[in-house]
Amino acid sequence: MRKNFIAGNWKMHKTTGEAVALAKDLVSALAGGPNKYMIAPSFTALDAVSKVVSGTNILLGAQNMSTDEQGAHTGEVSVLQLKDLGVQVVILGHSERRHTYSETDDMINRKVKLALSHGLEVILCVGELLEEREAGKAEAVCEEQTRKGLAGVSADDLKRVTIAYEPVWAIGTGKTATPEDADAIHAFIRKVVGEMYGADAAAAMVIQYGGSMKAENAEALLAKENIDGGLIGGAALKADTFAPIALCK
Repeated sequence: MRKNFIAGNWKMHKTTGEAVALAKDLVSALAGGPNKYMIAPSFTALDAVSKVVSGTNILLGAQNMSTDEQGAHTGEVSVLQLKDLGVQVVILGHSERRHTYSETDDMINRKVKLALSHGLEVILCVGELLEEREAGKAEAVCEEQTRKGLAGVSADDLKRVTIAYEPVWAIGTGKTATPEDADAIHAFIRKVVGEMYGADAAAAMVIQYGGSMKAENAEALLAKENIDGGLIGGAALKADTFAPIALCK
């Protein structure tokens, strides 16, 4: 039985003080909650937030990391530095990284394998642009990103991977795929995982929905067979909008 995984991606929001205050509110609100939880503050707030969530049921996540373990990479943040701050999960391949910062499938795959080799959990994001969906290419795009993102990942390491389906056209726009449309793509991604790793691995794979999930639609989305939680953006920035999603059963 898969457990829903509700993760908050705070993106480039919150000063350290604001991040600490929100983290404290969430620790209180989600104590004893029924799901798996993670919050991913900006890099600048990771150390302070780590102290707040340590020992709680909320995992500490990072929003990205370098393709390399260390070296002359100005402005980058390494897996070693993230682990040093207590990070347990890293979001990789987010649509903003793919489409605004031109990250390739190969770069994302290198990050995935590096994070896993250091014992971190990974949320691998996949999803199509609006023009790709309208051209009937949604499944092909998700399959390619899934296969290339997981290339070289062992079946054992796959147990520490969550896939987040992000219809790019629904991120930050207020638009949402219908529960039926979202579940269909989730089911397709699960089928791809099954082709790569077998039926048991596919059945165990947690696949989050990452396209403008909010309190108003969370219950309907999470009720679907193949939707196992959410990677939440805007609604994660306040405890009173994130907690109702996080506490859905």
